[in-house]
Amino acid sequence: MKLLDQITDRIYEIVTALYGDTPESLKIGFPPDISLGDITVECFPFAKQFRKSPAAIAQEIVARMRPDGLIHEATHKGPYINLTLERTAYFHYICQTMFASPPFHFPKAESEADHVMVEYLSPNTNKPLHLGHLRNGALGMAVANLYEAMGLQVTKANLVNDRGVHICKSMLAWQRWGNGQTPETAGLKGDTFVGNWYVRFAQEAAHNPELETEAQVMLQRWEKGDPDVLAVWKMMNGWVYEGFSETYQKMGLAFDALYYESNTYKYGKDVIEDGLARNVFEKDEHQNTVFLLPEDEFGLDENGHPRRVTVLRPNGTSLYITQDIGTTVKKVTENQLDRCVFVVGSEQNFHFQCLFGILNALGYDWADRCHHLSYGMVYLPEGKMKSREGKVVDADDLIDQMVQLAAKEIKKRDPAGRLTETEIAERAAKIGVGAIKFYLLRVKPTQDIHFDPQESISFDGFTGPYCQYAYARISGIIRKAAGMGLHPNKATFGSLGNNEERALAQQLIQFSNVVQRAAAEYNPSLVATFLFNTAKLFNQFYNRHSVIHADTDAQKHDRLALTQGTAFILKKGLALLNVDALERM
Repeated sequence: MKLLDQITDRIYEIVTALYGDTPESLKIGFPPDISLGDITVECFPFAKQFRKSPAAIAQEIVARMRPDGLIHEATHKGPYINLTLERTAYFHYICQTMFASPPFHFPKAESEADHVMVEYLSPNTNKPLHLGHLRNGALGMAVANLYEAMGLQVTKANLVNDRGVHICKSMLAWQRWGNGQTPETAGLKGDTFVGNWYVRFAQEAAHNPELETEAQVMLQRWEKGDPDVLAVWKMMNGWVYEGFSETYQKMGLAFDALYYESNTYKYGKDVIEDGLARNVFEKDEHQNTVFLLPEDEFGLDENGHPRRVTVLRPNGTSLYITQDIGTTVKKVTENQLDRCVFVVGSEQNFHFQCLFGILNALGYDWADRCHHLSYGMVYLPEGKMKSREGKVVDADDLIDQMVQLAAKEIKKRDPAGRLTETEIAERAAKIGVGAIKFYLLRVKPTQDIHFDPQESISFDGFTGPYCQYAYARISGIIRKAAGMGLHPNKATFGSLGNNEERALAQQLIQFSNVVQRAAAEYNPSLVATFLFNTAKLFNQFYNRHSVIHADTDAQKHDRLALTQGTAFILKKGLALLNVDALERM
């Protein structure tokens, strides 16, 4: 049984004996000052149920508590019960028992979500991935990892936007000015090559507006199945997919299911027609098929009428939301999903609000279990990224820059030149990419980010390399200890208990709760913050107390066990963020 569960059962037992009823809720936390104890129990939740002041309840509970094999001392301060745990049992749990079984379980409130689809990235095939895509990818993978840690079945999906007038623009520019050039002859990645023609189209269209009409005509030819247009479309998209694949591999992005807009854009019409017959939708004065948005959620328009969203044009052609309605229904039903998470930027908040409202109105009982994981913009020093103008942080360029910065830092820390160029390159790739992911995940998804490459690669501060370095430092300690015949399995834990050891233990025991919260709140930043604080607390402990050169053998083995427990948490937490833990930096 988990330690916190044992404490919960003990409190329930005492409260039931005191007041003749089981507590309706219990809130266990951790005191801000380690001198107060290891665990805190708040008595506010008991007050209404038992009609007593929280302070009086805390006093009565403490009076009933006796030292046992787990609780060493119980005190109260106002409405708070502070528990100091028996050292040997506490540290044994932290260092060994805690890892004997999976430490996570999904919050009961969402236990119905057994199969979750996390749809993320959704790139356009007219340009390479950029920094905004990297934030999307980092979030998508981290959330998927969190759900898997909860024991849920996860399908990672990518809806590729491979059709539309924007795709035709890059095609038209290549046909007009490409002279048969290919990515290979140009010496470029396929997605970069195609993206250059998208930029070229925008430049030319600024002086020749008729190009916009030509792109629309090309789209019409594509929709009619013109073999010449389809041949160019398939060839250029193939170039892009090859480029995407390289970037996915660099960033460690993985997908279990791929959906293509060219296959899904007609989905939804049948769903709309059925909804029209059931009066979920109606025709407006222009014969558009529209959905009237509920007033309590969307308010009224400037004329005092219900707001509306068009789902079919008068000629029966679909819109983007039509496609999303059909695609979502298809994905959920075909995969028997319990929950669907869409990782999409905040500029699409209204779109998803409408989508979920329509799905609810259509009677899909799973609609309430669809979630838009909205995230903020990533900014450059000069402002928002604009891919049409070519003013964008290309994902590959950023990755290469970060790897170069990491290699420079590694060489600076290896003045004797002991590392080979291969070793430097391998470590730099993991540090550089890890720095990007961590920096993009260290704040709440809803926050905007001003990306600073130099800050993100720092080995000091709230960064990925700082956490990676802490893990590598611990790995070095464990290797040296093994060479000296020291082993954490020899720990008896009786020598542990100074303030730094207790603070580190108190941090480690919170890992499970942090992971559960991060999954429930779609917020990997909680894990990133936890990892940074764990690394910081370990460094404080290690800077004051030797491990392999401690005063006694008992201290050596005990501290080594605590050190190894910290390594386990750091490695597991970094993996949840899709960041590599390095044995050596």
